[in-house]
Amino acid sequence: MEKAIENMGVHDIVRGEENTGFPLKGDFERMARRRFQDPTPKRRGIWWTLRFRQDDIVNGKLKRIRKEVRLGLIAKTSDRDARRLAAEHLRPLNQGLESIGSAVNFEHYVEKNYVLLAMPLFAKSTQDRYQGVLDNYLIPAFGKLCLRDLTPMTLQRYFSQMANSPLSRESKDKIRDVLASVLGSAKQYGLLVTNPTEGLQLPKEKRGKRQRKPHITPEQFDELVHEIPEPYATMVFVAIYTGLRVSELAALRWNDLGFDSIVIDERFCRGDWSEPKSEASNATIGVDRCVIERIHRLKLLSIELKAGRSTQRYKLVKSDGPEDLVFQSVRTGAPIRDNNILSRFIKPAGRKLGFGFVNWRSLRTSRATWMIEAGANPKDVQGQMRHSRIQTTLDIYAQFVPESQRRAIDKTGAMIHERIAAARAAKVTGIVN
Repeated sequence: MEKAIENMGVHDIVRGEENTGFPLKGDFERMARRRFQDPTPKRRGIWWTLRFRQDDIVNGKLKRIRKEVRLGLIAKTSDRDARRLAAEHLRPLNQGLESIGSAVNFEHYVEKNYVLLAMPLFAKSTQDRYQGVLDNYLIPAFGKLCLRDLTPMTLQRYFSQMANSPLSRESKDKIRDVLASVLGSAKQYGLLVTNPTEGLQLPKEKRGKRQRKPHITPEQFDELVHEIPEPYATMVFVAIYTGLRVSELAALRWNDLGFDSIVIDERFCRGDWSEPKSEASNATIGVDRCVIERIHRLKLLSIELKAGRSTQRYKLVKSDGPEDLVFQSVRTGAPIRDNNILSRFIKPAGRKLGFGFVNWRSLRTSRATWMIEAGANPKDVQGQMRHSRIQTTLDIYAQFVPESQRRAIDKTGAMIHERIAAARAAKVTGIVN
């Protein structure tokens, strides 16, 4: 079977059978035997061409096949340049920089290895996002190529062509992250010598990044809490007074509560239990005493829910042992699902009050915003929010104009007005005289 692959303006003509995936019976463990090649470029029609041999995986077996590539047009490429291009093309083969595993098909590697070996190490929500990116973008774009065909130039061309794409920069960045993860695992498992995504650049956006992050004011918060039923009102209260992520709220247990502190050592997100997001997130934070009191108040409350034509009363806290969850499903006592609470209670309340942007992230951002408005030191805010990098905290500060800067603006404006007024007055005086 003859297959032509166009890559970076170079046409590879493979003579042999179609590559189907990994070799069998341990062939994958065996690296290609070094065979130095130095063939002379030949003139074929209007092209300089190069013929050489390369190890490949055909029907699951290691074979050495003949390949022919086009180096350039004869009219535009001198004999000397053709020899230089040939040497550059063969350099990875002659220096042993290319492994047998790099001949594996990208789609085959993703489905048979990455999904089975690397994906289970991620949180469930991350797995879902990565799978969506793979299915919708990466496999359609690169699925039929071998890993070794994914060169830095090939990948940069793909991302550069996104300049006019309607996708947001965050979406483009996520595609790059997932691709880097896939090819990084291929490098880790010995299929690639380097990760070709290193140094990839995304197209610049047509407009600058919006610095302002959605948050609510203390006055809006007070209205919001009164519009939401328990126990979800207390979840919102705790989220905004502590800055906890919703996955950390869902995993909060009674033995994590201190007199005026909370221990964060676990997270739960839609069926997936895991450790906190980062080492900095695994911490004990100080909280206002009113937060602890409000949480314990849940033990005294119950709620009525309709069950068919009847109404049943449920305790909000069915059990409060040290290992029991603080926030439990009202009916069953199972772990909560944050997306259900958001769509059924929090967002409707926000829309009713006229600020429909409310979500779990905005509650956490509001906590940091209030600390900044109160004059807190950036390092203190970083500790409360448990950011791994101070830059993340400073990004929140960036949406505010410091008071000292406002005073400088006012003084500069006053100086400008005074000088303009003085100049006009002098001109009038001169005219009168």
